[in-house]
Amino acid sequence: QVQLVESGGGLVQAGGSLRLSCAASGSIFSINVMGWYRQAPGKQRELVATITTGGSTNYADSVKDRFTISRDNIKNMVYLQMNSLKPEDTAVYYCNLRFMRVEYWGQGTQVTVSS
Repeated sequence: QVQLVESGGGLVQAGGSLRLSCAASGSIFSINVMGWYRQAPGKQRELVATITTGGSTNYADSVKDRFTISRDNIKNMVYLQMNSLKPEDTAVYYCNLRFMRVEYWGQGTQVTVSS
């Protein structure tokens, strides 16, 4: 079984920064994609950023040049550095892990950006 545990959410003022972390444990295939998604109240869950085992990244247009995803393959960790935060970034952020046509989700961490 695979478990994902997020940390690092919180309340920040607009223009501030936060760093999210996600620790993956369990039976994880060495080649995988890890990522972050978010869901704001009343909206569908959306992609924020993903990163492959090899380091290839993909970002939503809304966060490009502000957010940076990274990972530590040894520790099975993925991070999301969020800079220049905006009120519209307020959401529950979920860690995601995909491999062999299966995906896993963390429990989510709240990020609230005040104006």
